Amino acid sequence: MSSQTRSPNAELGLLDATMIGMGAMIGAGIFVLTGLAAQIAGPAAIVVFALNGVVTAFTGLSYAELAASIPKSGGGYAFVREIFDDLSSFIMGWMLWFAYMIAGALYALGFAPNFLELLHVYGVVAPPDQVGALAVPVVDAAVPVAFLLAFVAVLALVALNAVSTAASGSAETVFTIVKVSILVVFVAFGLTSPMFSGAEFQPLFSEAGGAAAVLPAMGLTFIAFEGYDLITTVTEEVQNPRENIPKAIFISLAATVVVYLAVVTVAIGTLGAEGLADAGEAGIAAAATSFMPTGLPVIRNGGALIVFGAVFSTLTALNAVVIASSRVAFSMGREEQLLPSFGQLHHRYGTPFVAILASAVVMLGSVALPTQSAGNMSSLFFLLSFVIVNVAVIRLRRERPDMNRPYEMPLYPVPPLVGIGLNLVLTVVLVEYLIRTDPLALGLSVGWILLGGVAYLLLDRAGNRPEPGPSTGSEMTPGGED
Repeated sequence: MSSQTRSPNAELGLLDATMIGMGAMIGAGIFVLTGLAAQIAGPAAIVVFALNGVVTAFTGLSYAELAASIPKSGGGYAFVREIFDDLSSFIMGWMLWFAYMIAGALYALGFAPNFLELLHVYGVVAPPDQVGALAVPVVDAAVPVAFLLAFVAVLALVALNAVSTAASGSAETVFTIVKVSILVVFVAFGLTSPMFSGAEFQPLFSEAGGAAAVLPAMGLTFIAFEGYDLITTVTEEVQNPRENIPKAIFISLAATVVVYLAVVTVAIGTLGAEGLADAGEAGIAAAATSFMPTGLPVIRNGGALIVFGAVFSTLTALNAVVIASSRVAFSMGREEQLLPSFGQLHHRYGTPFVAILASAVVMLGSVALPTQSAGNMSSLFFLLSFVIVNVAVIRLRRERPDMNRPYEMPLYPVPPLVGIGLNLVLTVVLVEYLIRTDPLALGLSVGWILLGGVAYLLLDRAGNRPEPGPSTGSEMTPGGED
């Protein structure tokens, strides 16, 4: 079924790479997490997303330098594998793989209720909270329709990714353009609406939580900005990666921060932080319904337009993390840190077929989790991974000062040191938050680390591991490099 001799084809351009990053970052987060951030931080939700943008910018500089120096698929895992010992790189890959798979479950869980709401708008089904379950006669059980939709969404995008990298990349570009266009319409109507008022931002910090409430809200919503790692997971499938990957990171990050701040400004300025918080996961749709015109042909009303955008966004984000999770597993298999079959390409489709299927198994099982637990777990593992990546860029500078670096970050070593500090602060805040509110997420996170330890020992005993140290030279030439 697979071949060990083929390399990934460089079929993705700068636009595709940028859209993969934006597809993940402007995904379920902007529609689902905005209301939840307002519940914790009030009008300071806009500060939450601005600061998350700042935090990601520091780590984004590290990613850009590493991606230009080590043009290899696998994201943060590939960098750490190049620099650290065997165990450290395995832990990094294991955490990053899990973070993407759980993020996939989160996006599938966000897709299901929005799709039901869209069907309800057009009279196909009852309101989502009245849609029941489908009976399964063989086992005498009933399965919630929302769960089935999440399951089917994962299956469909796994199938797409399994047969074609180009098709999945093109789908990501189309989906992202559609949803950004919808958000631009939302912002345009909101800023010109008589409902918009700057008074909604006074006072900026709520009396209950004060400025400190910004920190747990940042931890909860941090998953929204993980997309730049995702771009680097497909490095070898991008044309001229040493140049295009850093560009894609900066463009996607800057565009995403601008979109988030514009959307949150309009949502708070029109609906108010309290109204946004009361609407929860449907906060953006509620804001759109309050100020956008109604009675429109086909679209019908603003809320329906936003629900339509949410469906596209969750699908885009899901597609993006299916790509990313499988590429991390593929890289680990190629480095013999997972079974060798993970690191092989399908002889016909040219895709990491086994890695995609293995990622799909965990992703499909995870759609049974509560939405918030999935978000918390994914955020936690991304934060830990980003700490290691910032350490990696410092170590690489020390150990290989003369290495070819087509892009070097300014003001080194300030950006990676600040990135380490900020990511650690958010990690501590998030863990404390999980202890108080979501022990399931914390328990499953610890369980995944323990499972990784068992897998590492078993693979080591089976002799499926090369000698510790850098796996490849820094002068490797992927298929897509010019």
